[in-house]
Amino acid sequence: MTNRTLDLDDNLYRYLLDVSLRESPLLRRLRDETAQLSNARWQIAPEQGQFMALLVQLLGARRIVEVGTFTGYSAICMAGAMGAEGRLVCCDIPGDYNRVAERYWHEAGLAERIELRLAPALETLAALEAQGWGASVDLMFIDADKANYPHYLEFALRLVRQAGLILFDNTLWSGRVLEQQPSSADTQAIQALNLALKDDQRVDLSMLPLGDGLTLCRKR
Repeated sequence: MTNRTLDLDDNLYRYLLDVSLRESPLLRRLRDETAQLSNARWQIAPEQGQFMALLVQLLGARRIVEVGTFTGYSAICMAGAMGAEGRLVCCDIPGDYNRVAERYWHEAGLAERIELRLAPALETLAALEAQGWGASVDLMFIDADKANYPHYLEFALRLVRQAGLILFDNTLWSGRVLEQQPSSADTQAIQALNLALKDDQRVDLSMLPLGDGLTLCRKR
């Protein structure tokens, strides 16, 4: 018995996956293909994708925004969980990995539910707000340039409906959040976000040691 979160060594982590992960062959192929890329570290953990799919189902989410899509693993997890009537808008910038994502979305039969908008995410979010998406999004997943996390939070609070969810990835930042005088703008932004969320009365909050740290915010 323990009164704090366990440290997972390799054996315990493999056990966790063996007894709980329900990853489809398609998702596993996508994860394996992504692992060959130079920026493979951008890939979320498979158990995180499964957890996010469960959140989508629990919310009954029908409108989702993702900031940072990469090869599309998390998009498949969420779009597959929200039903044929749902819509997922993915915000990313142009890159070779866009074609990987779109190829797997088509193979998964989910392409009609997913719209990929290639532009700086702050521009896409502003466009969504201008198009009347304010207070209508069920879930927003933020996993992009860390320096803009505080700005993404403000957009999310305007776009997400009351009792909707805002998810921030990488909020433990491989332990770099412990740095006393970080030189990285990304580290500084994540530290600032974490401290701000602790006292932000606009949301209910839980930070989970899942993947690289996943923070859940429920909009009040």
